[in-house]
Formats: sequence, structure tokens, C-alpha cells
Amino acid sequence: MSDTTGDESGRLPPEARGAAPARNRLRGRRVLVVGAGTRPSSEPDAPVGNGRAISLLAAREGAVVACADMSAEAAGVTAELIGAEGGRAQPIEADVSDPEQCRRVVADAVDAMGGLDGLVLNVGIALGRGLDGTGVEEWDTTLDVNLRAHFLVCAAAVPVMPAGSSIVLMSSIAGIKPGSRMPAYDVSKAGLIGLTRTIGLDTARSGIRVNVVLPGLIDTPLGREAGRGRPSRARTPVPLGRQGTAWEIAYATVFLLSDEASYVTGQSLVVDGGLTALR
Repeated sequence: MSDTTGDESGRLPPEARGAAPARNRLRGRRVLVVGAGTRPSSEPDAPVGNGRAISLLAAREGAVVACADMSAEAAGVTAELIGAEGGRAQPIEADVSDPEQCRRVVADAVDAMGGLDGLVLNVGIALGRGLDGTGVEEWDTTLDVNLRAHFLVCAAAVPVMPAGSSIVLMSSIAGIKPGSRMPAYDVSKAGLIGLTRTIGLDTARSGIRVNVVLPGLIDTPLGREAGRGRPSRARTPVPLGRQGTAWEIAYATVFLLSDEASYVTGQSLVVDGGLTALR
């Protein structure tokens, strides 16, 4: 695994490179990360993906982590990386396009860790392109994975989560600004923002916080693949002058999981280098 960011000048801070010292912000937490793997890449300098970076950082900050992914191999690699750093992790294979597995992944995580007080949902697919190029099956499959699964996993998790717990959903700036040309994807990501508010209101009296992170252009294996299909992606004029890193998404997520965000709920945290606010 590489922490390569494409910034050859070395001016990125340690946090953006995944090289900052741990601060024990999640000590004692039991965190389930759904979508904890990273897409395989043949590139020698392949960056880490968002889910793996979140899992690793949560473990570095003291959490026990259940690493769930539809790929048992990908989940296992993330868990092994955590173990190699002295952390504690349990891999779980789960395909959240299946409603039953949405419930089972929570039960498996609770069994493995003895409880659950942190949940991150980092799963998403993109099918179809344009209105004419998006069929009913592509629409339904995208919404099933990108929106229904989040609802079902949260519905299973909330009853077992104690006060002080935190849920973080992973959306995208595509949910607030058009541009992907993929209707099902954009709608599902917008739906996560509404789902965050709905679940956040429902769980507020129980002391469970719910927030959503909206990444912009992030240098991940999936992001690079998207760039090959849409070369203009790499030329997008981001105000901060570069793509983000998965570690920057991980730090935003860990902040929302931690007690540093104890008075933050129902919010959308945009991590996009100023792309949506300053252009």
C-alpha cells in the first residue's frame, strides 16, 4: 500500500499522507466500516482507497474495527494491515445489495467486537449514463446499493448502539452539484443527505449522532479509473490546486466518529478542496 498523493513537492501535511501520529481519539470504540476494502490496482504507486484509509486510521486512533466488504480478500487485506500496525480488526464478507446481508453484517460485527458504537457506510456503485443510457435495472441496482443498503444497515445498527455512538454515511459532491452524467448515482448520493437528516432526527434523543461526508475529486484507485473514462476529471480546476487523498476523507470521518464532534449531527461535511463552494 502506498500513501502516494501525486504531490511530488512533498508539501502535503502528514495527515494528508497518512503519516501523522495517532492521538487516541477513538480509544475503546468498536467501529464497523462497510466498504473497507480498496479496489485492486496494477499501478506501482496505487493510492489507498477511502474505506481502507478510514479503517486504518480508526484503528490507529484506538478503535477495534470490523472491516466489511463484498470481497472477502479485500476485507482480509485491510484487517491484516491493521494487525501489522498492532491494531485489532475482524474481516467480514458482506454484499449489501442483499437486504438480509445488511442485517447480518451488523450482527457479525457485534459478535466479533462485543458491541458497536461507530458505523461507517462507504459503499457505492455507478451504473448507466444519461437518461437514455440508464435502464430500469441499472437504476434499481444503483439505488439498492447506494441508498437502500444504508437505510437497512442503519436500521439494524441503531437498536444495538448506545448513547454517544456515531454513524457516518459517505456521499459525494455529486449529491449537491450535477456533473457525473449518471442520474442514478447523483440521485442516490443526494438521497444520502436526506437519509442522514431523517435518521439523525430519529436517533437524537437516544444520543446517537448521524452525519454524512461528501468527498470531491479524491485520488483513489476508483478515482483513477473514473479519470480514465473521463479524462476531463483530472483537469477540473480545484481551488486548492489538487485532488484530495483518501487520508483526508478518513480524517474527516474519524472527526465525526469521535467525541470531538459530540455536538455535531445531521450535518453534511464537504471535503472537496473548495470545488463546490468557490467555483
